[in-house]
Amino acid sequence: MPDQSSTSRPKPALPRLLFVLGGARSGKSRYAEQVIEAAAGGGLYLATAGVGDAEMAARVAEHRARRGPSWITIEEPLEIAPRIETEARRDRPILVDCLTLWLSNLMEAGRHIEAETERLMAALAHARGPVVLVANEVGLGIVPESALGRAFRDHAGRVNQRVAAAAERVVFVAAGLPMLLKDTVLAEPR
Repeated sequence: MPDQSSTSRPKPALPRLLFVLGGARSGKSRYAEQVIEAAAGGGLYLATAGVGDAEMAARVAEHRARRGPSWITIEEPLEIAPRIETEARRDRPILVDCLTLWLSNLMEAGRHIEAETERLMAALAHARGPVVLVANEVGLGIVPESALGRAFRDHAGRVNQRVAAAAERVVFVAAGLPMLLKDTVLAEPR
C-alpha cells in the first residue's frame, strides 16, 4: 500500500521572487531547478548564456539534459525584462540563469547597466507569476586587476543587492548546500 502521507502532501509553494546566489559550480542552478520542479514540475528556463565555444556548448548541453522535457527553454542573452513581462504566469515559474552572464552580455553590447537594471526590477515587480533568478557571487575573491574586471564586479554586486532587496527569499549555495539568507514569506496557516 502506498504511503498516504507522501501522496497527500501539498507541493511547496514558490515565493513570488526567489534569488539564488553562489560561486561557479556551487550547485546554484541545480538547486533552483529542483525548487521549481518540486513546486511546479518544471517551468520556463530563460537562458542568458551565449554559446561561443565548445566548452560552453558542453555546459549548455549538460544543463538541458539535466532539466529534461518538463522545461521550456528560451535563449535570451540581453532582453530578459521584456521576456519576464510577457512570459510570467502563475502556473509556470520562470528560471533566469544567470544574471551574471546577462550582465556580462550587457557590458559587451555597450548597454547602460543602470537603465537595464531598472527595466529588470520593474519587470520583476510586475511579474504575473513566480520568478527564480540565479547569479554568481563574484565579490568574495580578490580585487580584479583590470578596470573592466573591477567595473564588472561592482555592477554585479549592485545588481545582486537590488534583486536580493526585492526578493522574498534569498538562498546562498556553497558546495551544493543551500543556506537561507532571507525569507519574508509568511508561513501558510495549517
